[in-house]
This record gives sequence, C-alpha cells and structure tokens, in this order.
Amino acid sequence: MDAPIMKGVCFVFAWSAAVLFRAEAPTRVGVHDSLTIFMRFGLTFLPLVLMHLHLAQPMSHGADTLKEASPFPMGVGIRDRVFELPGDWPLLTAHYEYVTPENDMKPVAVQPQPGQWRFETADRFVDFALSKKLKVVGHCLVWAKDDRTPPWFATDGDKPASREVLLARMKTHIDTVVGRYRGKIAMWDVVNEALDDGSAYLRDSSWSRACGEEFIAKAFVYAHAADPDALLIYNDYNNELDGKFEKMVRLIESLHAQQVPMHAIGLQGHYELDMVPFEALERTLAAMQRMGMKVVVSELDIDVIPRGRWWANNGAERATLSKYDPYKDGCPPEILQRQAEQYARLFQLFRKYSDTILRISFWNLHDGQSWLNDFPWKRANHPLLFDREKKPKPAYHAVMRELKP
Repeated sequence: MDAPIMKGVCFVFAWSAAVLFRAEAPTRVGVHDSLTIFMRFGLTFLPLVLMHLHLAQPMSHGADTLKEASPFPMGVGIRDRVFELPGDWPLLTAHYEYVTPENDMKPVAVQPQPGQWRFETADRFVDFALSKKLKVVGHCLVWAKDDRTPPWFATDGDKPASREVLLARMKTHIDTVVGRYRGKIAMWDVVNEALDDGSAYLRDSSWSRACGEEFIAKAFVYAHAADPDALLIYNDYNNELDGKFEKMVRLIESLHAQQVPMHAIGLQGHYELDMVPFEALERTLAAMQRMGMKVVVSELDIDVIPRGRWWANNGAERATLSKYDPYKDGCPPEILQRQAEQYARLFQLFRKYSDTILRISFWNLHDGQSWLNDFPWKRANHPLLFDREKKPKPAYHAVMRELKP
C-alpha cells in the first residue's frame, strides 16, 4: 500500500478509536474491556476505512485510460498547433495512441499555390507526436470537393484542367507530401469524401468530371509507391446509410478488382443525439467483415444540439436555426446521460467487430475544442468524452465500462 494511503488509513483508525474510547472509557479500562471496545470499533468503522481505501487508490493506467482498456487502438483528431498547448498533453498521451491533425496536411494548407509548399506546422506536428510516442494519421491527400481543393489544381489557363494535367498534379502533390513523411506517418486518409450524397455514384467535382473513378485509384497507387509501409484509407461520412452504403461497396469491389492498394474504409462517425444509425452501422461492419475489409472509425462524436434541416431549400432556414444555442451555460444532466447511453451502445457494437476495426478516433480532444462549436454555426456544443475542463463526462465512464473485458 502506498505511504499516503497508509497514513490516511492510520488517521481514520486513530481518530475513530479516540472517539470510541472517550465515549466508552471515561474511567480506567481493563484488558477485557479494551478488547471489547476494539472489536466494536472494528465493526463500526470498517466500512469507513474500506471506503477511504477505495477513494484513495491512484488512477491505474491499466484500468482507467481509453488506450489501455480498448481492444483496438484509440486515436484523436487534434488542433494542428497542439505542440503549443501543454495543458492538453497529459490528456492526450494518457488516452490515445494515434493523432490526426485537423487541417494542416490538407491540400489547401500544404500547397495553396503550385509549388508553394508550406510544411512548417505539419513538420512540427509530426515531430511533436513522435516525441510523445504517438502515431500519426495523415489527413488528407485528396479532398474530392471543389471548395476544399486549391482552385489552381482544376484550371489550366482559362480552361478546366484535363485528366492528364489533374493526375500529374495529384501525383506531384502525393509524391512530395507522402515522401516527406515516409516512415513517420502510420496511416493516410488518401481520398476524402468522394461519394455522392444523392443519386450519382461520385460527388460532382473537378476530379470526377475529368477522371471519373480513376482519380481515386491513382491516388492510392501513388501513395503506396511513395510509402509502401503506410496503411491507406478511403474516408467518408454517412457511408453506412442506405444509398451511400451501396456506393461504398461498389467502390471497394472496383478498387480490389484493379488490385489498388486501398487497405481500410474510414467511417467518420459524426452522429447526432437520438439519431445514431445503430442498425445501419452494424450492417456496414458485418459487410466489411465478410469482405475482409478493415475499418477505422475516423472522426467520432455525438452532437447534442438538434441541427434541423439547415441545408434544405438552399439554407433558407439557416438564419432561424442558427440562433438556437440551448446549452451555452452547460449541458443538462439528462442530455449527458442520453449521450452516454448512446456512446455505450456504439462501443458495444465496436467490440463485437473488434477483429475488423483497426482504430477508433474521436474528432477533437475535449468539448471546448470540438469543430461542432462552429459547425453548422457557432454554438456551445458538448459532443465528446471530456468536458471543457478536460474532465471525464458520463459518456467517458459509459465507454470505459464497455471497453473493459
């Protein structure tokens, strides 16, 4: 037993005995009477002593951190300049094995203009992570949305870039970025969000218009050539839902038929309270297991604030909905409890498919840093396992109960 705990126990015994002896023995006490008092003391105060022992036990990393309790590696997407936030380091290193930079490896950050490379923050991020014995997930090499890709990629003078020009630019970008971090980055989100949310197969973008599905295949081929040891991921949101699920399966089958080195599917996992698609998620995990396709849950959180259909009718209701900020003074206990129950159900499912899941990453370290404080508009959100003071929430304890064998 640790010395501070022993001192505390001795204090409880001494204080308790003094109380009893003063009450029971105001006059001279014999040996027999002393034994009687001691036995009464033991029966009376043993529960108090045991409670003190329990509360005084130090946190055990083996039982009380996510990464030690989990059957799969745990990760987190974090601020790019985490190396300037020492207050985050204890929470980060105690609970997580993998880190993903939120923004500073995206194409618009790394190469905003042709040949204008900006690696300073990304370099410092990688160096910081490795110094803390954390593994890095690179995010992302190609984001298949025109408003998330530097405009110069898709133009050639005053004309749209041809297939050949686009693929050549993509190859140069991937060769440079992946080559720079070869051996330092364990996993790459190679292509991000290429599947369409509507009736089409691929999202309408400069990439799909010029190249069709070919740009996805080429991106993985180029990334694998630049770092053969990195695990390569296709990452998307809502790919467990009807319509998009079928497109994801089609993409996997097509890439595998071409022997493209795509190693895992990333399910982002941005869920809303009371709307977590448990059945669809289980169908997806079961299908991936049957296909032999590994999965990463790449950006997990549960938004506690109803968003409404903010995108409908070209955002006509956005102005009204964006005034809704119900939990700016704190999240009610009943909401936190519902969130905890839904996180618990998610992790029950994840444990069931632990042979298929390679990693689970939360998207941000604690509530105060969540992207959902600003998306789809600014509000105080509470979607993660740790609150703004970096303290564990009911959701954390619920997840830990599911992770422990």
